[in-house]
Amino acid sequence: MRHLPRITSLLLVLVLAASASGESLRTLFKKAQEAEARQDYITAYEAYKQCYDQKPAEMKYRVAFLRTRFLASSAHVNKGQVLREAGDLQGAMAEFDAAAKADPSMAIAFQEAKRTQAMIDAAAAAPTGKAPPPPESPIAKRLDEAAGPIELAPLSEQPLTLEITNDGKYIYETIGKLAGINVLFDSEYVPKRITLKLNGVSLQEALDILAFQSGTFWRPVTPNTIYVAQNTPSKRKELEENVLKTFYLSNISTPTDLQDITTVLRQVLELQKMQQVNSQNAIIIRDTPDKVAMAEKLINDLDKGKPEVIVDIAIMQVRRDKLRNLGITPPASAAVQLTGPTSGITTTPSTNGGTPTTTTNNNTLTLNSFQALKATDFAVSIPAATANFLFTDNNSKLLQNPEIRASDGVKASLKIGDRVPIATGSVGNPIGGVLGASTGLVNTQFQYLDVGVNIDVTPRVYPGREIGLKLSLDVSSVTGNSNIGGISQPIISQRKIEHDIRLKEGEVNIVGGIFEQTDSESLAGLPWLSQIPILKYFFSSTNKERIDNEIVFVLIPHIVRSQELTDLNTKAIDIGTANYLDLRRVTARPAPTTPATPAVQSPPTAAAPKETSVIAPTNNPATASPTPSVPRSTALRLDSSVLTPTKGSTFTVKVSVSGAQDVFSAPMQISYDPNVLQFMGIANGNLLTKDGQAVALVHREDPGSVQASATRPPGSGGVTGDGVLYELTFQAKNPGQATIALRPMMRNSTMQVVPVPSAALNVTVK
Repeated sequence: MRHLPRITSLLLVLVLAASASGESLRTLFKKAQEAEARQDYITAYEAYKQCYDQKPAEMKYRVAFLRTRFLASSAHVNKGQVLREAGDLQGAMAEFDAAAKADPSMAIAFQEAKRTQAMIDAAAAAPTGKAPPPPESPIAKRLDEAAGPIELAPLSEQPLTLEITNDGKYIYETIGKLAGINVLFDSEYVPKRITLKLNGVSLQEALDILAFQSGTFWRPVTPNTIYVAQNTPSKRKELEENVLKTFYLSNISTPTDLQDITTVLRQVLELQKMQQVNSQNAIIIRDTPDKVAMAEKLINDLDKGKPEVIVDIAIMQVRRDKLRNLGITPPASAAVQLTGPTSGITTTPSTNGGTPTTTTNNNTLTLNSFQALKATDFAVSIPAATANFLFTDNNSKLLQNPEIRASDGVKASLKIGDRVPIATGSVGNPIGGVLGASTGLVNTQFQYLDVGVNIDVTPRVYPGREIGLKLSLDVSSVTGNSNIGGISQPIISQRKIEHDIRLKEGEVNIVGGIFEQTDSESLAGLPWLSQIPILKYFFSSTNKERIDNEIVFVLIPHIVRSQELTDLNTKAIDIGTANYLDLRRVTARPAPTTPATPAVQSPPTAAAPKETSVIAPTNNPATASPTPSVPRSTALRLDSSVLTPTKGSTFTVKVSVSGAQDVFSAPMQISYDPNVLQFMGIANGNLLTKDGQAVALVHREDPGSVQASATRPPGSGGVTGDGVLYELTFQAKNPGQATIALRPMMRNSTMQVVPVPSAALNVTVK
């Protein structure tokens, strides 16, 4: 007994703890319900989740948690899209991650997160100029750069500026020497004389222009070698390389989808060796690398997951019925009944002690009976009066909230209700009727009608987060029965809507509404007395009824999977001509590098680059032999007769070379202060043209820097000796000191680098 107080205290603590826990769950659940009523689905989901985590076996917590999970995830996606449009990429990324965490089946959350991460990476790489890594697959790389699997690696990155008239073979060799690549020719190739004018083009563009003008085509053999042949179908078939690739399609649902893609590839690209494999949802293609790359682009464009939409449908019905019945209903009729003699059996005893006599009286009236009528022979019946004091007020609410998830362009149906049989016809036994021995059996045919909520919806997702809905909404119910031909047929009440609409995602739209209002008033009572103002309440009864019935259909579409299009899907690419399909590669111009100069220069001002070229005329294509000389080191110097020019004057600076050994090409980078000097032009000197050979001079000007290159014709060999390489012309722009610096990158006839030290010249402008 001494432990009883302790046990009682422990039980009391446990009861209080359980009560507090239950109260906490009830409070949390009520908070979630209030948040859901406000359409704050994120708060509601988090509260429902806490209730479910504490009591996972409680069905109401689990149902509420699962019901709001999608709504909360959709709300996170919408918030993320708004933040991304406002420029807050990190905040949008957090919302998309929260959406994916809330509902992992929300595919649009992962798509938006991937798209936002790409924007974050692009923004991070933009300030540093960091380019994305190239694709590993040669075909993918060809598709991105519109180039072949074999990449040419020219030794010179200078844009080509060339004006020449000669046969195509000689021009191919000239461009090859300028770019540092080897050129091979087909044995059946017959060159013809053409005139080619190029101004600041890349190697790829120069070769494509020359091939188009000379009626040839070329293909890379190694990274620094190309093969040239006549552009004929037989030569292309003989020389163009083929690749084999299998494409596995991941978004094919029916064989018709696979057949559609195959038809597009065959008609657009004219692929001959192509086979579809229905069992694997795959397409095998064998063709040139360009055509396979184009096929890959088309497959990536078409093999897309269909967008998916969830349509939230709310069918709301509110009915209110008010009835008031007041007053006294007096008797409205009286019945008078005439009563006749009493019917029955009368027994009369015998006077002589014999057998009694029995007499039967019938309840009939005769004419003699009217002679003795009196008040007791009439019976009057009057109904009772009824006092009515009745008031009724009925409210009824009906809410049906189904959800349908459908793919883009695919019809989805939802049926909630009963299947009611309806007789469509009867079949008897005609043979038995003719023979007069009918069995009386009749076979009645029935068909079943869906009664309840029947929804058919076909969504179509458009750009701009708009959704088109082809909708058929039918709400029906059995309201009674009718006997038709001896068969009880149901009477079906129906409300149906069919139309096409286009909505924004999340837009609430009332697709149809029916409002019914019925007022009825009836008066029952004695004539004349029921019209008197005061007495009417004693001699009449008033019945007033009002019925308000409203039905509303509401649609709310949500996109759960959108169409994911990349820049490559919408990019238009050059694929050649109608007869020969090939990809055209656009080569990015390399940005000029800033050379190391002895003097510190101020930041250059913006100016548009310009490119010029100078070709030394010649009619002698013979090869010159270098002049023998004693080997010595090659030196470079800058000479000018004016070192202190006045503002506005021009002066010339000669680039002289001493001890040149087999110099074939002389690329050079010239830097100067653009605030003090202005570059006016460049001309060839007498060193590379000393044997009368044509020298192609190319230069590119940027603020404070000039890229220049002079190259001898292919096969002409290099030069040896002393002389002037370039003549530079400058204009004195503003007073001050400036340094003209050179960084040479000379090469010999074997395209090897010739080591030459840098040189500089100081100029003072007055």
